[in-house]
Amino acid sequence: MDTGSSSTADQLRAALDGPWREVREQARTQLAGPEFAGDPTLDYRAARTRVLDQMRAIASMGIAERGFRRENGGTGEPGAAVTGLEMLAYADLSLWVKAGVQWGLFGGAVENLGTERHRDHIRDLMSLDLLGCFAMTESGHGSDVASVETTATYDSATEEFVIHSPTPSARKDYIGGAAEHARMAAVFAQLITGGENRGVHCLLVPIRDEHGADLPGVTTSDDGLKGGLPGVDNGRIVFDHVRVPRENLLNRYADVAPDGTYSSEIENPSRRFFTTLGTLVRGRVSVGGAAAAGARVALSIAVRYALKRRQFSDPDTGAETVLLDYRSHQRRLLPLLARSYALAFAQNDLVRRMHLIQTGQNLDPEAQRALEKRAAGLKVAQTRHATRAIQECREACGGAGYLTENRLVTLKADTDVFTTFEGDNVVLTQLVAKELLTSYADEIRDLDALGWVRFAATMAGDVVRKRSGVRQMIQTMRDRNDESVDEADLSRRSVQLQLFADREDYLVRTAAHRLRARAEETGPFEAFNNAQDHILAAGTAHIDRLVLEAFIDGIGDIEDPEARALASDVCDLFVYTLLEENSAWFIMHRFISVERAKAVRRGVNELVDRLRPHALTLVEAMGVPESMLRAALLDDASVYERHGTPETEGGPTATEDELATVVEEQRESVPR
Repeated sequence: MDTGSSSTADQLRAALDGPWREVREQARTQLAGPEFAGDPTLDYRAARTRVLDQMRAIASMGIAERGFRRENGGTGEPGAAVTGLEMLAYADLSLWVKAGVQWGLFGGAVENLGTERHRDHIRDLMSLDLLGCFAMTESGHGSDVASVETTATYDSATEEFVIHSPTPSARKDYIGGAAEHARMAAVFAQLITGGENRGVHCLLVPIRDEHGADLPGVTTSDDGLKGGLPGVDNGRIVFDHVRVPRENLLNRYADVAPDGTYSSEIENPSRRFFTTLGTLVRGRVSVGGAAAAGARVALSIAVRYALKRRQFSDPDTGAETVLLDYRSHQRRLLPLLARSYALAFAQNDLVRRMHLIQTGQNLDPEAQRALEKRAAGLKVAQTRHATRAIQECREACGGAGYLTENRLVTLKADTDVFTTFEGDNVVLTQLVAKELLTSYADEIRDLDALGWVRFAATMAGDVVRKRSGVRQMIQTMRDRNDESVDEADLSRRSVQLQLFADREDYLVRTAAHRLRARAEETGPFEAFNNAQDHILAAGTAHIDRLVLEAFIDGIGDIEDPEARALASDVCDLFVYTLLEENSAWFIMHRFISVERAKAVRRGVNELVDRLRPHALTLVEAMGVPESMLRAALLDDASVYERHGTPETEGGPTATEDELATVVEEQRESVPR
């Protein structure tokens, strides 16, 4: 069994940790104690209390300050803030969500949408003197934020906004903090002044007094038991003509004068709306990162278990076989490990881009829009990966994986909702595809369905490679090899990237053509609806290509030759697995032959076989400390190894009493 190469693992971990590796290392030490671990034995009331206590401990560590600007009492390190909060996912996802709501969503709304007059709130929410919630989603409108029904009607006679829930479906729902702890809400509502609806804006609305009682006109209720995240107090809020001062409007992008006059530097209502939401992109970046972190925890547990657990005897030796020596087990876990590596590099790149924009180091007006598209796409990829990987890890650990003490079922329950919050994955994939189809000309970005279909009819050519820079990347890799490229050689990185880009380009162009053809026969909605499956496929292909590019860049930054070679093999496994999963598409569209598809399948087998001896090194490099795994199965009866030779060889074996003693000693040593 591989005992792990510490130097290689350290080199890989440094690369995977990314630009803020010091933040990660600090968190590994700070969060290793049992006081930050989740306790699945608690009922949800006790779990909420525990998480709030943990939040107070986190607040004393200076983690929250990183996410806020210096003039507001923070340290102005958005990249470090996202990275530091992501590490909370290793300890307990309820803690991560609670922290994300308080400092990421609520705090982010106040700082990014507010102005000088809201500064005192920022200091209070950083220290937890003010607990808040982010009241965007409604029972009737989730992903369709522009259609929320809550109203904020300005009364010039009193210089107040009247916040109201006009219908049952206008109820704010699933809001973290709303059930119990939050005293103020950042409420998204249709702003009405002078009898005119100005679209969705955000206002600060107190909802509870210092004793926890609902304020007049506010009715909060508890969402109750959920599928996971018991430490998060999700709830509902209904407003009945609640009055708040005019100054409670977060007025960075629009304001209302005392007489009710509305003003905004952004004249286009659609642009104003998307600019408002764009400033909150950090939440979407964080969700994807936390989901990927949960997958890394699960894989760290399952792979370690597979290196210890034995099942069925080798007919040649009589000894039982370690699970990870079975090809089927290698194939079920190692490709997911490879995808975790790919997504880690992609997340590092995303956070770096976000940091440059939010600290003013990248002033390109197109960069924010590109960041939003990338964040949406990676959130989809990471949350879907977490759902798939954690389920596979649970199954790979058999009955032990189903025990709560082994954490996998808790991870599965806690991450399940990640596929829908901060944007439903199907909607976000569609958003990515729409950006692909409409990001080539500024004037058509805000088109409705009809305008989108009309634009699609004019698209032609190899738009993806022309616009994305992937052509240059492919040519650079070819030039670096200084030799002619065999287009059939799937081991070459340039060929791999070419295949991913070809797939994306083909899907984008043919989706546009399909929209055009259908639009000639039906209305714009029918045209779009008919092509929706095609559009979603284009979005997925785009995400896959971005992840591969990030992986390639990440490998290039690894200086140690052994670590770089190992990471290169992991990248190959990521590529070959994706090609195998999509082999039917590639064959049908004649991008690869049947023989090449068979070679891909053989390649996956060869790669998992090559990586098997390095499994522990690869797991250690993901950077989840053993002290934070807290899975009893890694050292209990299911991985008990006999002393002496196997019974089939006539050697001594442990008696039942001896076995029971050893098992009990091992159980006692496992942190609960």
